[in-house]
Amino acid sequence: MRIVIAGGHGQIALRLERLLAARGDEAVGVIRNPQQSEDLRAAGAEPAVLDLESASVEDVAELLRGADAAVFAAGAGPNSGSARKDTVDRGAAVLFADAAERAGVRRYVVVSSMGADPEHPGDEVFDVYQRAKGEADANVRARSGLDWTVLRPGMLTNDAGTGQVLLAASTGRGPIPRDDVAAVLLELLDTPATAGLTLELISGSKPVAVAVKDIAGN
Repeated sequence: MRIVIAGGHGQIALRLERLLAARGDEAVGVIRNPQQSEDLRAAGAEPAVLDLESASVEDVAELLRGADAAVFAAGAGPNSGSARKDTVDRGAAVLFADAAERAGVRRYVVVSSMGADPEHPGDEVFDVYQRAKGEADANVRARSGLDWTVLRPGMLTNDAGTGQVLLAASTGRGPIPRDDVAAVLLELLDTPATAGLTLELISGSKPVAVAVKDIAGN
């Protein structure tokens, strides 16, 4: 498979790229900073330098053409202000979805945030982030031209993955290693029957493959 990943230098994206490369798939990581290219190559991915805050739909569509799936894993980052929460966490996600439709790439997986909601209250930067992610999710979920899955992990950690998760429409709060988020993303890409689902993810007791198979069958 050829998988194009927005936010290709993010911690979850790099883990997913390594998993894809290890099994012989082609991972393309979209990055804004060309200096990050070597990190992507070290992970086994092909870097594609493109700024999703300024690119046109056609620019992104050209990159996506021929891909088997698109993964939106970009984010403005913890030190960014409210303006970039809107331009990246909402705007870039919508742009990437527009481009996927134009390029004919139906499979579209979003890395969102637990609690993302267009109506999320509050005036702090984190509140703006939750609204931006919620608006992006709502935009994607309204599209009939995409086979979308929205994944909402709990509190992300850099602990070693256990391969044991809880994946459900609602899980309650909890931590999840980034290793395990990447493993679930890989399994979602392999499981078309998860299209149309918005899923929360935290650490649990089911092996990743079993958790995804079970949710796909519900």
